[in-house]
Amino acid sequence: MACSAQELKHVPLFALLDDEEAEVLASQVEMKKFAPRQRIYKIGDTEGHAYVMVSGKVRVTTVDEDHQEVVVDEPSHGEFFGFASMLEGTPHQTSAVALDETTCFEVDRKDIAVLLQRKPMAGMDMLTVLGKQFHGSQQLVRLRAMRNPNEVIEKDATFGERIADSVAGFGGSWTFIITFIVILLAYSSLSLFLGKQSWDPYPFILLNLFLSMLAALQAPVIMMSQNRQDTKDRLRGELDYDVNRRAEAEIQGLSRKLNLLDDKISDIHERLFQGKVPVAAPPADNSRLV
Repeated sequence: MACSAQELKHVPLFALLDDEEAEVLASQVEMKKFAPRQRIYKIGDTEGHAYVMVSGKVRVTTVDEDHQEVVVDEPSHGEFFGFASMLEGTPHQTSAVALDETTCFEVDRKDIAVLLQRKPMAGMDMLTVLGKQFHGSQQLVRLRAMRNPNEVIEKDATFGERIADSVAGFGGSWTFIITFIVILLAYSSLSLFLGKQSWDPYPFILLNLFLSMLAALQAPVIMMSQNRQDTKDRLRGELDYDVNRRAEAEIQGLSRKLNLLDDKISDIHERLFQGKVPVAAPPADNSRLV
């Protein structure tokens, strides 16, 4: 569906165009409407189109090495998506799906060429969009590669889980052990000193009741904390595995580059010495010595 110049100028990227320039661009740009959950493009598509958000909501995703879907961007009004692949003329590296009823402008390389001829400064706006997407990708990689398991666990921890960690941390410290021993000795000594007049004479039935209640409550709390520690260890192992996989991929990439460099050096060596066959030295004439 063709778009009008006025609709085109509602997009911030094209708002600086005058009426004539907007008419020229509107004659080439096509308006597309997508239903909710409709795929706009997928990874590997070679249509060579990019899109500018007009209204609605779009989610741009990719797939990592673990075959998990990762959200790359959710463009807002006036922002491009699928722009880099369109400029390079390469298949799309991401997938885009409309989450709501969405309206977009569909553009290609020729449309961008016309825009830059008419309004060169619009190129800076598009570079700004690309820079924002590039920084978003960097931030995504940084968060996925440098996640701290302690921060991830603490972020999702409930109030009860934090209390369990505090109780387990205090219960496994020398402060708790020494304080508990002092209280037991003081309690037992005072009960023995008072004899039959004590509120809890020997064999300290009330004290045994308190100790049993304490053990009954402390055991599940400590188990809760141990489960959280197991979760941290598991997450730490997953992150270490991801780091090792990335390191392996980088080492393999360096090996490929070194092999390629070695092949290039061999080719240069062959070209330098191509056709230059070493000539053997003539045999010595021993007849002159006779």
